[in-house]
Amino acid sequence: MWTFNPIFKSVIWGGDKIAKYKGVATSQENIGESWEISGVEGSESVVADGPDAGLSLSQLIDRYKAKLLGERNYSKYGNAFPLLIKFIDARQDLSVQVHPSDELAQKRGAKFGKTEMWYVLGTEKGARLANGFNRVINPDEYERLVESGEIMDALSFNNIKSGDTFFIPAGRVHAIGKGSFIAEIQETSDITYRLYDYKRKDKDGNERQLHTKEAFDAINFSDVGGSPIPYKPHRDIPVNLVTSPFFTTNIWHIDHDVMRDYSEWDTFIVLICTKGKAEITTDLESRVVKEGESVLIPASCSKLQIKPSGVFEALETYIK
Repeated sequence: MWTFNPIFKSVIWGGDKIAKYKGVATSQENIGESWEISGVEGSESVVADGPDAGLSLSQLIDRYKAKLLGERNYSKYGNAFPLLIKFIDARQDLSVQVHPSDELAQKRGAKFGKTEMWYVLGTEKGARLANGFNRVINPDEYERLVESGEIMDALSFNNIKSGDTFFIPAGRVHAIGKGSFIAEIQETSDITYRLYDYKRKDKDGNERQLHTKEAFDAINFSDVGGSPIPYKPHRDIPVNLVTSPFFTTNIWHIDHDVMRDYSEWDTFIVLICTKGKAEITTDLESRVVKEGESVLIPASCSKLQIKPSGVFEALETYIK
């Protein structure tokens, strides 16, 4: 199993929570995102330690192939890691945006579209997320709504709290509001079409580029709603949050030793540690993981033991 050096992204809306959460010292400011496991070209993760330290994610896959990804995933994706794992800290509102489907992205020269999910790690007072429209939108009124800013009145907003989970399929218009601290799991894509950005300006006095026309073909104008996914946490038992063709994600709340049998899964697993600390032991090795760390476990792993120190929480995500 592997951990990777985080890739911190400083952005206009970024805050100061991520480095503290991860226990990492840095002078970098306005960190809006930490890319925990990324195969995106130009922002590819590098193994942090162990015998494979210094290898990029694609080099790691090339070394271990199906033993890492699983036979089915390696046949489909080759050396391209299919998921991007992030932490996001919104000190200010993020833009209103949409992502393309795989089909549209491929028509435009990319490999992946962008379906994603959010798991809320923490909030400040008044934090909210927009996920879909609150009414069916007539495509003919789209540009007027964007230009006037009335697009904000057409969004379905949810006040949020820690533990809330949202699924965002490609084509759904959405926005992360200020005061939101979340973990994001998505397809390996950095394609974002900004519809509206509050007409704010950067340090040079320029408004950020919008993608009004590019977004038009990506938007599902009848996509109404997008409430939090209902689930009930259980101690020491994985609880499913999302099942989709792009990824499946469970949440673990653990306060006793547990054993996970992966022998029939044929897929890699990512554990995103959201709270606490635990010793994780596979067939071949053990390591202690803590809050803010993400661990990639190979498909060749048949069993995993999790031994928590107190209460340990983690997201478990994979493609099956």
